[in-house]
Amino acid sequence: MSWGQQGVTVRFGDTVALDGIDCSVDTGAILAVVGPDGAGKTTLARVQVGLVQPASGTVTSPDRPALGYQPESSGSWSDMSVAENLDFVANAHRMGADARGRIDHLLDITSLTAARDRLSRDLSGGMRQKLAVAMAMLASPRLLVLDEPTTGLDPVSRGDVWRLLARAAEDGAAIIVTTAYLDEGQRADDVLVLDHGSILVRGTAREIEASFPGVLVSTPSRDPVRPSWRRGRTWRTWIRPDNLGAAGGLGGAFVDGRAAPAEGSPTDEPRLEPDLEDVAMAAAITRREGAS
Repeated sequence: MSWGQQGVTVRFGDTVALDGIDCSVDTGAILAVVGPDGAGKTTLARVQVGLVQPASGTVTSPDRPALGYQPESSGSWSDMSVAENLDFVANAHRMGADARGRIDHLLDITSLTAARDRLSRDLSGGMRQKLAVAMAMLASPRLLVLDEPTTGLDPVSRGDVWRLLARAAEDGAAIIVTTAYLDEGQRADDVLVLDHGSILVRGTAREIEASFPGVLVSTPSRDPVRPSWRRGRTWRTWIRPDNLGAAGGLGGAFVDGRAAPAEGSPTDEPRLEPDLEDVAMAAAITRREGAS
């Protein structure tokens, strides 16, 4: 079974928050929706769970009892304990006698058993986010939508949250998770990168990385001519396909959010293997040049 959006456009006044979005996720798979603040991630998540109605397009989701949602605000009640938060969600879903075993299981896999009587507001950021994910997972939803569950977390806590998502996918849930971290796309089955409400790139992480048009090299400083972006203490400089010379590429370009691949020519500068961030940067540069 597949859930998602087809041709979805959302407007808030004169602002287009989503522009003709197509995305889908299958049972047992994870779709990572990646982008900076203002890219449209939260709007996409809210459309998927029925909290925002699109101006056009169609949305497919299971019935509300089979839908798990964790909002950007984390979704737990600060003046209730860990156990009380989970009990409240279980009662809302009318889980009955099945709830106790499921709650104990989730407390175990989130390492929250010892904190079950602690108020949500007294939890660390990572523990609070794991509680929010557990609440969304509690009723074993067919579709799980989580809005930036790892924002602000340390790398260890981020890894813990993604292990929970992997467990939910193994149990048969289809998962849509939004994130500001491009590297988290490596943990998902498919990646959708948004830029101002439009699709910038999409595909599996491997497909996206392989689509980089041209050659990426390491330079000691910003290149005065070619597009460059800083990563740590070094610069990554993009040699476009049409600048590679006779031995160069296939003239790759971005089409419908995907980049045509290009073979590179030899260069004296150290070559780099492009990652998701590099492809997104190249796609964003290309889109902005086209709009100017």
